[in-house]
Amino acid sequence: MNTALILLITYFIIMNLMGYMIMANDKTRAKKQKYRIKESSIWKAAFLGGAAGCFAGMRVFRHKTKHNVFKYGLPALSVGQLISYSALAFVFYQG
Repeated sequence: MNTALILLITYFIIMNLMGYMIMANDKTRAKKQKYRIKESSIWKAAFLGGAAGCFAGMRVFRHKTKHNVFKYGLPALSVGQLISYSALAFVFYQG
């Protein structure tokens, strides 16, 4: 396995864990009525490659599920990113 593929997989794992933890943290803060994480920060993590993690966190913690932008946007972005990651992995693997 080449270095570029290892870096891609590592980046994918880290970004999605971050997205998942952001959703978990925001849900915990919401329950405690504390200062919340901005929706723009959640979207930044999602757009930087963590959409699948954010979506998983949304489903597991039942957080932001009433917001249509999250309800439909995160799954769509997740699919797009998974296709992109898969294509890049294929290119790196072939190279």
